[in-house]
Amino acid sequence: MSNQPPHPTLLIPGPIEFDDAVLQSMSHYAESHVAPGFVKTFGETLTMVRKLFQSTNPAAQPLVVSGSGTLGWDFVASNLLEKGEDALVLHTGYFANSFASALATYGANATQLKAPIGDRPSFEEIEQALKEKKYKAITITHVDTSTGVLSDIKKVTEVVRRVSPETLVIVDGVCSVGCEEIAFDEWDIDVVLTASQKAIGCPPGLAILIFSPRAIETFKARKSPPSSYYASLANWVPIMQNYENFKPSYFATPSTQLIHALHTTLTQITARPISERFAAHRQASDRVKAAVAELGLTQLAAKPENQAHAMTAIWLPDGLAPPDVLPGLLKRDVIFAAGLHKEVATKYIRFGHMGVSITDPARGDVDKAITALKEAITEAKKAKGL
Repeated sequence: MSNQPPHPTLLIPGPIEFDDAVLQSMSHYAESHVAPGFVKTFGETLTMVRKLFQSTNPAAQPLVVSGSGTLGWDFVASNLLEKGEDALVLHTGYFANSFASALATYGANATQLKAPIGDRPSFEEIEQALKEKKYKAITITHVDTSTGVLSDIKKVTEVVRRVSPETLVIVDGVCSVGCEEIAFDEWDIDVVLTASQKAIGCPPGLAILIFSPRAIETFKARKSPPSSYYASLANWVPIMQNYENFKPSYFATPSTQLIHALHTTLTQITARPISERFAAHRQASDRVKAAVAELGLTQLAAKPENQAHAMTAIWLPDGLAPPDVLPGLLKRDVIFAAGLHKEVATKYIRFGHMGVSITDPARGDVDKAITALKEAITEAKKAKGL
């Protein structure tokens, strides 16, 4: 049983529910960020980040920096692209627009390859785009939380390496790392960026990234200085290398309590084969999606191959909107999220199912949520006379 105060079960696409041990580790006493104990904790954390991304390449560079997942976009845009260079942004929802805006903020030319809502660009479209123009980088949102669309990172990377091998493959894995398969070395990815508060199971506040040797060399070959100070690889890489080698170092003060929490959750994650974690999320996702179908509801991501395992974006019945359903869920101690995609936000809700809610079946979070969803939908329909 959890030691946390009673509260509604948080089942949105992040932040998620947290394990007791993770939260307790945040109550660590105050310590210096260059003290031996913390340096050891941070060094071990960086080594476990490598395992999380399934990377054994010592030349790959993990980073853990105070900030949200959005900071990962700034790292990419300010370090790997220079003004006037071109990036191809694969659009599967709201977050492609945001990534493109971040790239443009630093002077890159961001071209979006868009798919209809709930779908993803085809491999043929991606190949054609890469043949028509030379792109410095391609960005892919692994799971877009506005639509629940899952991108096939492995196949996209294969297309890129065949058609435009020098193009950097950048993966926004904010809502995928820790629950969807990512093989950083094997798939030949250049950057994966993520955040602490989703499937990794740590409270918000940390941007977590890994850069390939190709990406690091691209940074070193810049003709102009990085266009961010806080997000500069020149400032952060030496710090991370020192910490991983258990040497105290300083550029900006790390979030010491959050690093302890991340250390705890990564210790839990890496204690078992990560393939088991991916399988558990797939199984839970299948149960949720079967329940959605039984209710006669459909998903924004209509094709099974497009459906994320961390969350489910659910079209509401005609005549219902999120304010008709979400209060009924809350009354049953379950919190879902409203729609996010601007074009259809009033027509759907989002069910996040990842992290401890999946890996600790004894919690019963998914069963509770499925029951609550059925009851809330039925209640809302009745209230609306549908």
